[in-house]
Amino acid sequence: MTRMVRLAATAALLLLLAALPPLQISSGIRANERDGAVTGVEAIGIVVSDLERSIAFFSDVLTFERAGEFEIAGEDYERLYGVFGLRLRVARLRLGEEHIDLMQFLAPEGRAVPADSRSNDLWFQHIAIVVADMPAAYARLRAHNVRHASPGPQRLPDWNRNAGGIEAFYFKDPDGHPLEILAFPRDKGAAKWHRPTDRLFLGIDHTAIVVDDTEVSLRFYRDGLGMRVAGESENYGIEQERLNNVFGARLRITGLTAGSGPGVEFLDYLAPDDGRAAPADARSNDLVAWQTRFRTADVPTTLRRLGRGTFGFVSPGAVALSDRAIGLASAALLTDPDGHRALVGQ
Repeated sequence: MTRMVRLAATAALLLLLAALPPLQISSGIRANERDGAVTGVEAIGIVVSDLERSIAFFSDVLTFERAGEFEIAGEDYERLYGVFGLRLRVARLRLGEEHIDLMQFLAPEGRAVPADSRSNDLWFQHIAIVVADMPAAYARLRAHNVRHASPGPQRLPDWNRNAGGIEAFYFKDPDGHPLEILAFPRDKGAAKWHRPTDRLFLGIDHTAIVVDDTEVSLRFYRDGLGMRVAGESENYGIEQERLNNVFGARLRITGLTAGSGPGVEFLDYLAPDDGRAAPADARSNDLVAWQTRFRTADVPTTLRRLGRGTFGFVSPGAVALSDRAIGLASAALLTDPDGHRALVGQ
């Protein structure tokens, strides 16, 4: 299907959705099919080249707090991550109620983030950090000489009913990973983002991933993992182009929630259509290999629920973790239709 045909189909779909009563916009999962659905997003894993440097950046600049640190090695984790001979240091950091895992592969080292990465490449993933005051947050980033990905904060236009008034800015961490700060107007965002606070950086609203086809990705995240569609919009115009730093950007955006933890947001570039696919030889120790970590009651049931053909295995199925160092007794590492990694564990 060409991008022009998809664009027309998307417009028709959005018009149809707008006309439906709320109860007809379903998650795609019937009540008696809930067994095996994930119960939440526990953390977002980010592969880094220098753990101490990354801890300092997220702690000193973005005010994340340390929540734990450990080192793992051995056959169980080699099978889980699909990397032979690994030794991995992990630091869990907390911001508000959400967590990230900074992961440094001491051995073997993976590849750096491609220097020419763009926001519409299919390996793109970021976390959206909610801030209480956009000008103050941007000033703090400037004071720490953070690298820009957007030319500056952008306010999405009011004509966009689902996104109007949101302020956002893309920047980079020391490894070149894209990150976002996000400020919600009073009529948008979860209630917790509007509670009185003296904090500037509040928590993680979602992790965003670029997808090639929203409907295909929904079959993995909604129908397979059991996430619920929480919102949709179509974003375009100069503000969106500058935010993503992609000329002519027009995106179909779909937000999903697993009930707890950050959401997952699809960025489907209707235009331009020149985003590059994830490398076929990507490995878990490469710096672009983010992972979204999902909690489930039973990994084999979740894998059966996903069904064949909707995902790829990095691990050889569910792997029993004898030492539970990462807080899980069993886990499987999967790739979604575009190569993004999802760790499903119990």
